[in-house]
Amino acid sequence: MRTIDLRGRELSPAAMLAAVPRAVQARAEALEAATRIVDDVRERGEEALREQAERFDGVAGHAVRVPQAHIDEALASVDPAVRAAFEEAISRVRQGSAAQVPSARATEIGAGARITQRWQPVGRVGVYIPGGKAPLSSSVIMNVVPAQVAGVQQIALASPAQSDQGGRVHPTILAAAGLLGISEVYAMGGAGAIGAFAWGVPALGLDPVDVVSGPGNNYVASAKRAVAGVVGTDSEAGATEILIVADAHADPRLVAADLISQAEHDEQASAVLVTDSPDLADRVAVEVERQAAVTRHSVRVGAALEGPQSAIVLVDDRAMATAFSNAYAPEHLELHLEDASAAASAFTNAGAVFVGDQTPVSLGDYMAGSNHVLPTGGQARYAPGLGAYTFLRPQQVIEYDHAALAAVREGVAAMAAAELLPAHGEAIEARFTA
Repeated sequence: MRTIDLRGRELSPAAMLAAVPRAVQARAEALEAATRIVDDVRERGEEALREQAERFDGVAGHAVRVPQAHIDEALASVDPAVRAAFEEAISRVRQGSAAQVPSARATEIGAGARITQRWQPVGRVGVYIPGGKAPLSSSVIMNVVPAQVAGVQQIALASPAQSDQGGRVHPTILAAAGLLGISEVYAMGGAGAIGAFAWGVPALGLDPVDVVSGPGNNYVASAKRAVAGVVGTDSEAGATEILIVADAHADPRLVAADLISQAEHDEQASAVLVTDSPDLADRVAVEVERQAAVTRHSVRVGAALEGPQSAIVLVDDRAMATAFSNAYAPEHLELHLEDASAAASAFTNAGAVFVGDQTPVSLGDYMAGSNHVLPTGGQARYAPGLGAYTFLRPQQVIEYDHAALAAVREGVAAMAAAELLPAHGEAIEARFTA
């Protein structure tokens, strides 16, 4: 990993971001390609999906709509230890998601005037689960459970057909789906799957959804942008990111392990350490080199750590580290600080914050009870991670009686006249004339 020394410099948020650039060009190229793929599925449906499966996944002649028997077989044959882990993760995520569903609340504006704020679930959701470099069966839980907690009645799931599975969806993904009672599953991947969810594929019995959710690479994230306005989407979760803020008290072995854990996902993954300790920076660099050389996906990890999106950043002090983190707005933020719990409130821009060296991102990926589908690319400045609220629509229900309407009669008429919309006022007056 390269080291960037920002000490002794007064930097704006933009300058801090420029120090560790994200792969903007890759995202721009992905958007163009993803849009073409989505449009092709819209126009040609199943035929386009099959051509894409053969081109991108090396699969032909497979069942795009997954038979229930495949799901049942996968669930029956899953490793008992994996099933037990799934069940525990489901329980924890269900508890964490339940806190995200607001209760209806009525506000009395005046006598006879009430507004009720309620939260309505969408009717149908399409969940995308990556299956390329890593079959993310945990993402089945992270997407489906919040939707179920929100009250969504129809949930469809898509994941790429696997050439080494005879064109089937990966069995652990199918097992997780079966455990959650999901029976509508499609063997389709990438941007094409997002397009299929948005527009529907009548030949497959796939109806359009209201919201698409789930992680993926830059092409999946870009496909969500391409269908925005047709369906709702969660955040554009592209290549994963981890930013660790650490001080001199941090354990370089653990910091390195956590950087590598996220670099393992993809060559475009971002792994960033921000510290005011030159000694820690040097020791982490040594540990990263040592650990990366012996991990299973060392080539992939090496590509991610050597890319321009990854770095060790030296700063003057805690204040500068905090400012850098908030400007960068990482998907995952870890705080390896002596006073991590007390310091956490200052770190406002992150998809999720992992406090202390015993709370690694890997915990959040599987068993913390939090959700691992989080905003990347700096979107954490304004967008949340996935939760039950992703599948809920806030809706106001307004109820006035005649006396309450009379109390604002003149005010409505005055405002309507000021906007040159007299019929608005006349609609009010109609209720007070015979």
